[in-house]
Amino acid sequence: MIAAAHPMQRPADARLLVISGHGGIVHAERSRLADFLKPGDLVVANDAATLPASLHGVHLPSGAAIEVRLAGRSSLAHEDLRFSAVLFGAGDWRTRTEDRPSPPPIAVGDRLALGPLVATVDGLLGHERLVALKFDGRADAVWAGIARQGRPIQYAYLDRALALWDVWAPIAALPVAFEAPSAGFALDWKFVGTLRGCGVEFATLTLAAGISSTGDPALDARLPFDEPYRIAVTSASAIHRAKARGGRIVAVGTTVVRALEHSRGRAGNGVANQRIDADTRLRVVDAILSGTHEPHESHYQLLRAFQRDEVLARAGAALEAAKYLTHEFGDSVLVFSQLVKLYDASCASSPLRVR
Repeated sequence: MIAAAHPMQRPADARLLVISGHGGIVHAERSRLADFLKPGDLVVANDAATLPASLHGVHLPSGAAIEVRLAGRSSLAHEDLRFSAVLFGAGDWRTRTEDRPSPPPIAVGDRLALGPLVATVDGLLGHERLVALKFDGRADAVWAGIARQGRPIQYAYLDRALALWDVWAPIAALPVAFEAPSAGFALDWKFVGTLRGCGVEFATLTLAAGISSTGDPALDARLPFDEPYRIAVTSASAIHRAKARGGRIVAVGTTVVRALEHSRGRAGNGVANQRIDADTRLRVVDAILSGTHEPHESHYQLLRAFQRDEVLARAGAALEAAKYLTHEFGDSVLVFSQLVKLYDASCASSPLRVR
């Protein structure tokens, strides 16, 4: 597949590949997403806004340049200033992540100067690039410093430096994600209105989406890292109502699947620490709207909980043949779990061919 290099969230020509419950494949315009849903369904999206989580500065013991990519926290609390972070040596996003130099040797207690911020290495997390950090100072000052000093995490396939608004979906609320929950780029409030006009409900949750790549195969194998989440009582109630009436729960993105399956759809705070793959029995989610992913990525492994490998392989071949765009600004796939009905024609503007 071809990387989407231009940071546009909702291009008019964005495409959607749909995999039905029985393995049929449909090519459609992404703007027709509602055609594949039916009255009584519930669409659930992650409303986490994206932090400027790439911070450049100096490793004070050596004086070497360093980039810190914040990668996780244990909670969504404003006062929680302890992060896991992936470290790189000198350079920036213009160099492929896998080609970035390692950071200088890191020891517990090392101090990092990151613009107006100072952080201390609190622990080593089993890899030379992965550490625990604690920021000095009061929470308000630290968050303000991250806002001033940080840049959105990005990768070399993009054609320009990202601005923060490039990675905030229209539904974004609390800024806690380390990379954008980018499946939500397909949504805007006009689309939510279209859903409701079709009798499809909409709800949100908040999960601190982690990073998608570290550039190191051994570290990438540990992805996704643990991700804290919060599900409101209103959203949990909407899930319960949809299930009771026989509606389908459609997750917008892998982060929503992780939160809903970890919580079993119940309200409250938690930390999604499970790996979802072909061995996972889905208990809450019936379908996922996602970006397009390569088989080696953790996002693709999650899709294996929805469909057989043979079906996903056929879908991958169809994506390649039709030159779908991949990564966060690319095209989308809608995958229904096995034996789930594809759509109800009452929301479809014209007949849809399944093949």
